[in-house]
Amino acid sequence: MRSGVAAFLILPIFLVIFLSATPVEPAVASIDLGSEWMKVAVVNLKPGQIPISIVINEMSKRKSPALVAFNAGNRLVGEEAAGITARYPSKVYSQVRDMIGKPYQYVKDMIDSLYLPFDLVEDSRGAAGFKTDDGVVYSAEELLAMILRYGMSLAESHPRSPIRDAVIAIPPYFGQTERRGVLQAAQLAGINVLSLIHEHSGAALQYGIDKDFSNESRHVIFYDMGSRNTYAALVYFSAYNAKEFGKAVSVNQFQVKDVRWKTNLGGQNMELRLVEHFADEFNKQLGNGVDVRNSPKAMAKLKKQVKRTKEILSANTMAPLSVESLYDERDFRSTISREKFEELCEDLWEQSLAPVKEVLKHSDLKVNDIYAVELIGGATRVPKLQAKLQEFLGRKDLDKHLDADEAIALGSSLLAANLSDGIKLNRKLGMIDGSSYGFMVELIGSDLVKDESTQFLLVPRMKKMPIKLFRSIKHNKDFVVSLSYESAYELPPGVFSVQFVQFSVSGLTEATERYSARNLSSPIKATMHFSLSRSGLVSLDRAEAVIELSEWVEVPKSINTAETNASNALNATETLNLSTEGSPMDIQDSKKEIPNTENETNSSDVSAEVNDNVGAETEKVLKKRTFKVPLKIVEKQIGPGVLSKEMLFEVKTRLEELDKKDLERRRTAELKNSLEEYIYSTREKLDDNEEIKKISSQEELRSFVEKLSEVQDWLYTDGEDASANEFEERLDSLKAIGDPIFFRLSELTARPAAYESARVYLGDIQKIVDNWEKNKPWLPKSRVDEILSDADKVKIWLQDKEALQKETSHFIKPAITSEEIYDKVSELQDKISSVNRIPKPKPKVEKAPKEEESTSKENSTNASNSNSDENSTQKDQSTEESSSSPSTNVEPELHDEL
Repeated sequence: MRSGVAAFLILPIFLVIFLSATPVEPAVASIDLGSEWMKVAVVNLKPGQIPISIVINEMSKRKSPALVAFNAGNRLVGEEAAGITARYPSKVYSQVRDMIGKPYQYVKDMIDSLYLPFDLVEDSRGAAGFKTDDGVVYSAEELLAMILRYGMSLAESHPRSPIRDAVIAIPPYFGQTERRGVLQAAQLAGINVLSLIHEHSGAALQYGIDKDFSNESRHVIFYDMGSRNTYAALVYFSAYNAKEFGKAVSVNQFQVKDVRWKTNLGGQNMELRLVEHFADEFNKQLGNGVDVRNSPKAMAKLKKQVKRTKEILSANTMAPLSVESLYDERDFRSTISREKFEELCEDLWEQSLAPVKEVLKHSDLKVNDIYAVELIGGATRVPKLQAKLQEFLGRKDLDKHLDADEAIALGSSLLAANLSDGIKLNRKLGMIDGSSYGFMVELIGSDLVKDESTQFLLVPRMKKMPIKLFRSIKHNKDFVVSLSYESAYELPPGVFSVQFVQFSVSGLTEATERYSARNLSSPIKATMHFSLSRSGLVSLDRAEAVIELSEWVEVPKSINTAETNASNALNATETLNLSTEGSPMDIQDSKKEIPNTENETNSSDVSAEVNDNVGAETEKVLKKRTFKVPLKIVEKQIGPGVLSKEMLFEVKTRLEELDKKDLERRRTAELKNSLEEYIYSTREKLDDNEEIKKISSQEELRSFVEKLSEVQDWLYTDGEDASANEFEERLDSLKAIGDPIFFRLSELTARPAAYESARVYLGDIQKIVDNWEKNKPWLPKSRVDEILSDADKVKIWLQDKEALQKETSHFIKPAITSEEIYDKVSELQDKISSVNRIPKPKPKVEKAPKEEESTSKENSTNASNSNSDENSTQKDQSTEESSSSPSTNVEPELHDEL
């Protein structure tokens, strides 16, 4: 188990920045991406803030709607999009996560079953595109990128600094195309994805971080029912002993043993049963053969209220439902009991047990072997579901130690902190996750026969991640590598073919033609290097042709004799390598891979030795040389696939334009609010302040009020659709009139206060000078006189300005301002402080008489000689001890790396 630990997460009690020469990101984020909701957590290093926390959105909510809308030429995301769902259901796109990597028909069937009136088109990949009112078609990856960018903007608002690194949580049933699609969407959103993580692994991290498994290992099932899917994951928690700083310590770890799911079962299925029930009831009330299901707006309103009714039923036995103007201006009101709700969903309760039953069946465990069943996901709050699980497991209570909504996001943030470069946490938890699917490899070529050497299992199901593997075959022509899912009965949702990608490998035929005429010591081989990433992506990373040649080389007999053993050892090694790689079913872990070196004798070295042995007897020796020629790989996606490079460029350009437009829209809204706020606040100041009449004429005030009214009228008529620059221009025009008025108003009280403050300070200067004469007589008289002179000048300046201000009308710009007075006094204060800091001169030190100085030197010399003899004695003793000790090389004690 120790060697199988895939990752050690150093998790928090204290968080510190890992110091390095390069700048590091101050925070990282995790995103729990659901069908309907998104939760974001941040690991933040700033002092005074919680190290790991859930981010709140602009509505102060801890989860945000995973929605995108396009209305009136504007893009709305999250809460803004949720606000128009009932009015414009065809313009608000939901369930985006579950549409990634899916074929058009699958998406069409899904939105029809959910009564979502989207305008779908099929794109060039065979995937679904979403057509907006202005004719623009967006891919699911684009929409998801917008949602992820919104999530990261929320994360950045928490520490108020940019965040690029994140971990994204995904369901375990996501296939290769879905995972690549999520990563591509994150790339479009400007996110550096440290890793994808399975939702159950995030929950397991949050569960295990504060527990101790050194005394007892345990099996825990994490049962998650979300909006559209349900899964059960079996996780084994244990501990093992390791050494730290020379001491034995216990380290916790967990391994995901199995995970099973049901992809079309969740809280949304329960809500749809209620929707159908209330739709039938309303149709019956309405009569005339009208079906409310044909009205997208009516169904959007009904679904919104049904969600609330279901939540009420989780805590109450009866719940009301009320929808105003549901259809044809008719209100609809009804009630439903919990018993009736459970009856409507009767078949769903038994289906909900299927993932738990399958996990127990495939792991050969019994119910009593399970230590705990932790519930996560919003739908697990339904009482009937909990009762059904309790009945099956034979337990009075289920385990609810985790927050059903936030556990995945919080646990995933621990992985984000561990994978980042700039954050170090101080608690360890080993994590071993496995691949949700098994993967097969098939080699296709004109002369390749289908057998166990060309069709083999590359990655078994639940194989730990990440891992690298390689495979060698004896072949001499170009071929195709096909990757597929292990079982046709366990495919991701919407996938109907086991094959998902092909790699065309070329260059082998050319290499064969180039080297076949030479003396080959063994058949040419092709080596393929595969990897299974931490995100669960399997790929063919590189391929190479391995060519071994035998050549006769003339060497002196003396050299040959010395090299015989080395040659034999080399041949023996190559024989072992061949037997290892040549096995038909051999797939090696990259850690055991043979080093990529070329086994050949350096010709310059041989010739040098031959020159040194001119005239000596020579003989021919067979030498082996190994070449590795890189092969070209071209990837081809099977099915909808991800966006091509050309599509990516087009999408990036479009998203950049949308971002600019959003910035301008926000700037426009802010300036409009500022203009509106200025108008109302200014009116209040003019109406409530009698003092303003002292500094402004009636004509000026009347003109200002008329200007305010004019701009206010414009604001609510022509200004409704004005640009940011227009709002800014009108705000500046009002401030050009209002700012001088309010400045003169503030000076009415500020200027007299400044006069008084200056007079008091100038009056105290003589006291300061008197104090200097008494306590600091060393201060230069010229500097003190300069201070007194400057103080007199300030007094005269102040008197002149005050007299001038008395002659100046209050309706115009003041002759002197409070700021000017404070600046003048501040200059004088700086000069006084400068003089006050002059230090007291040091007293002169008289030199000692010559006789005393001579005696002191002699004493110093004697002491120095005494110390020198003492040091010499100590040095000799040290040398003797060193020479007498045995000269043995003591190996330093090894410690774990700090």
